Amino acid sequence: MSISSPSLTIRPAQAFDVTAIFGMIHELAVFEKLEHMMIATEPMLHDSLFGEHPACEALVGTEDGVVVTFALFFHNFSTFLCRKGLYLEDLYVKQAARGKGYGKQMLAALAQLAVERDCGRFEWSVLDWNENAINFYKGMGADVMPDWRICRVTGDALMQLSKNAQ
Repeated sequence: MSISSPSLTIRPAQAFDVTAIFGMIHELAVFEKLEHMMIATEPMLHDSLFGEHPACEALVGTEDGVVVTFALFFHNFSTFLCRKGLYLEDLYVKQAARGKGYGKQMLAALAQLAVERDCGRFEWSVLDWNENAINFYKGMGADVMPDWRICRVTGDALMQLSKNAQ
């Protein structure tokens, strides 16, 4: 898959894109005020994308050959649909490249990929304080699910919960 517009080329990420993607992940963590939670490293990201058992995939968008946006995603599954879905973990556009429609183009490319892969849905999460993103997503036809909340278990709590299985 490679999609080009006059100023943006969207393509699957390659191993040499890891440094650029990792830099944008850090920028995203700062923007979301979650930098303190970021423990990822470039080698970890490389392994997650291109290792023996990849956990995710990524698209990048380039402007004049420079990576200015990325979308990291993976497949999930809906028991109600009995079909896989495409889950967008993160989408980021560098500050200098914003306002050019690149976010919309990336979402459209992911939607196209979901359709090509016969996914039953395409979904992602958004922080409740990010009104700009919420309005942007609604404008693209996304439903913001008000009755659903993300549940997460990490660190010590994850270790403790795992002991209940023994």
